[in-house]
Amino acid sequence: MRVWFLSAGLALMCMAQNAAAGTVLIVGDSISAGFGLDTRLGWVSLLEQRLKREGFDDKVVNASISGDTSAGGQARLPALLAEHKPELVILELGGNDGLRGMLPTQLQQNLASMIDSSRASGAKVLLLGMQLPPNYGVRYTKAFAEVYTSVADEKKIPLVPFFLEGVGGHPDMMQSDGLHPAAGAQGKLLENVWPTLKPLL
Repeated sequence: MRVWFLSAGLALMCMAQNAAAGTVLIVGDSISAGFGLDTRLGWVSLLEQRLKREGFDDKVVNASISGDTSAGGQARLPALLAEHKPELVILELGGNDGLRGMLPTQLQQNLASMIDSSRASGAKVLLLGMQLPPNYGVRYTKAFAEVYTSVADEKKIPLVPFFLEGVGGHPDMMQSDGLHPAAGAQGKLLENVWPTLKPLL
């Protein structure tokens, strides 16, 4: 009988540990997909390592696709939520919308829809903001950047104002195409996210 109680107790402990472990779903584009890099060097892999070092059991699912837009992410999200049932969704999208000159109002609608869908599934949301190079014009770049602060304020969710802070515009931190962060910049990307991300875990 004593052995049975011991076994049952161990089983309950394992169940409790599994219940405590959540899933972090990252829905992004090439920056989170690790375009041009060994993905083991990307900021998402560094995040997984950081979680383990700091004692978090959360599983990270990287559903980022190079070239994806906010519309693409919106279309993919319902199936991802149903499959992975995340406790936290990190949205890193919009850069390709801006590079293609898409309307900021459409980007805002798509992000708002993804936030609503994530919340309806029971997940928290973290939004990673993006900015465009100045050659896209002051008016457009300003309207684009304001989308992130506007939707974060409206939906009352945490925001990293500029995911590429300290990386974008620094040639030594970028790959030769000038668009994608180099391997040496991945740690900086994680540091930009971590202070806002950690309290959500």
